[in-house]
Amino acid sequence: MENFIVSARKYRPATFETVVGQQHITGTLKNAIKNNQLAQAFLFCGPRGVGKTTCARILAKTINCTNLTNDVEACGTCESCVSFQTGHSFNFHELDAASNNSVDDIRSLIEQVRIPPQAGKYKIYIIDEVHMLSANAFNAFLKTLEEPPSYAIFILATTEKHKILPTILSRCQIFDFNRIQVDDISGLLNKIAGRENISVEADGLHIIAQKADGGLRDALSMFDQIVSYTNKNLTYKSVIDNLNILDYDYYFRLTQYLTSANVSQALVLFDEILNNGFDGNNFINGLASHLRNLLVAKDPQTVKLLEVSENIRQKYLSQSQQTQISFILTALNLANQCDLTYKNSKNQRLQVELALIKMCHIPSVLQLAQMPITASTTATDSDQIKKKTSISSEAPAVTTPKAPVETAPKAATESTPIAELPKTIPITPQPANPEAARIPAMPNLNSINKIALKPNNAGSPAKGTMIPSLTSMTNADGEIESDEPKYVFGEDKEPFSFEELMVLWDEYVLKVKDENKINFYTILTTNEPVLTGPAEITVLITNLAQESILQNELVEFLNFLRTRLKNFDLGIVTKKVENKIENRLYTSIERYHYLVEKNPKLEDLRKRFNLDLLP
Repeated sequence: MENFIVSARKYRPATFETVVGQQHITGTLKNAIKNNQLAQAFLFCGPRGVGKTTCARILAKTINCTNLTNDVEACGTCESCVSFQTGHSFNFHELDAASNNSVDDIRSLIEQVRIPPQAGKYKIYIIDEVHMLSANAFNAFLKTLEEPPSYAIFILATTEKHKILPTILSRCQIFDFNRIQVDDISGLLNKIAGRENISVEADGLHIIAQKADGGLRDALSMFDQIVSYTNKNLTYKSVIDNLNILDYDYYFRLTQYLTSANVSQALVLFDEILNNGFDGNNFINGLASHLRNLLVAKDPQTVKLLEVSENIRQKYLSQSQQTQISFILTALNLANQCDLTYKNSKNQRLQVELALIKMCHIPSVLQLAQMPITASTTATDSDQIKKKTSISSEAPAVTTPKAPVETAPKAATESTPIAELPKTIPITPQPANPEAARIPAMPNLNSINKIALKPNNAGSPAKGTMIPSLTSMTNADGEIESDEPKYVFGEDKEPFSFEELMVLWDEYVLKVKDENKINFYTILTTNEPVLTGPAEITVLITNLAQESILQNELVEFLNFLRTRLKNFDLGIVTKKVENKIENRLYTSIERYHYLVEKNPKLEDLRKRFNLDLLP
């Protein structure tokens, strides 16, 4: 029985031509050999399994080859090449710095450097994982690395370049190795499968290449493992089963459920994934990657960023055309938020399920955000309505006030002229954030939490719409009745006095105190408000923190004042004032002088009894 040789060793490149995915490195080294411009110290750095040590060995063999080919490759037949391949070359030394990292190890290496080669032109020293050397070992190596003998060439290899001393870096030619592309890895695996008479599926090889994350050695190790598992019949199903990878089909099906607002099927599919042994965090990250792939498949210029097989690529292109870009962007943000909060959550499964439920209701939220103000107005009419419904520029940005909402009469059709529209403007349900109505393509994520996550019945406002009372009812004419007086937004501008304002102000202060909002209570009670205009109230604050607290409570506060004062132009502005703090008396002498200013006879008393002041 022959000893099995793993593919990573059996198919290790022996020439520059067979190195995969590092053409910028191999081309430079071949030109340096051809033009006799070899440096005396090289530093090969990059991720694991991308060919650093392999390229170092190929370089060592090639520069001592006595019969180079026309392509500047080692011949493999001369005495130097044969001795190198059999491991008996005296001109090649390889040191593992992970286990030989002391000063004594480097001194031993320096002693060997002094001996010139007996055969061949160069002596090559490869130091792998050079970042593991101690600081003293680095310092002992500096002089030799800066001025080595003419026959000595040092090749250092590392995965962590940032740990190497700058004095070492300045003495080397640095070559940065790239992660190997998915197509290059899958192509090499396909060639190996052909040589080994292994039946493979292209989709399965692509999954292995993606899982390897740019490392060819990792890909070859997984390839050997799956070949043994499948008895030389590598299929897509066997790869995802062996490597514990979520199938693409799960995410394609889930996206269909999300876009069709099928909450139950989405949750059942997630339960099936959990029962198959997959982690919720792994699932949500995979969903984010799937949505990212749908996003890049939207544009022909970014399709090349899809690192998948041709069969899967066509599925992405097909589903991306059926999915709105606004849905993809919103779902991506929800998946990212879920990933950030997943590890700190006590109920991690619930976090993922909530994210899926929100994603299912994205289409209804987008529909609400894109809903026009009225369905029967022209562009000019729409502008007139926007002017009526816009909030006064003097006030901060707030949500729609608590004004009663009236529905449009059923008789209004597309052909109805603007003159025939009722005086009261029919207002459709709006999201809590006014900006969402202006930017329909990408609604604010907060609206998903604030807007009712199901289609509204006719005549019922959305959850985010400000309404005057919870007891509002709809009459037979389709108008909303309320137990409070009806005010039309933008038309109520009744004047009010400062005394009327202070009565409501004190009433709201008590309400804030009962709700235990201490910081906001302090702002309202520290200074009286100033009525600086017919509809402008100035609140005095002392710092930016108070302004931030006021902004957080401003919407509810304004709705209270506007409704009670019947003036919807009312706005609140802030003005910063200095907080006067009396000088504090810290020492006994300061306290004594303070008392003397109030009662000068105290000084006479001190002198009469000949008293001294203690500090």
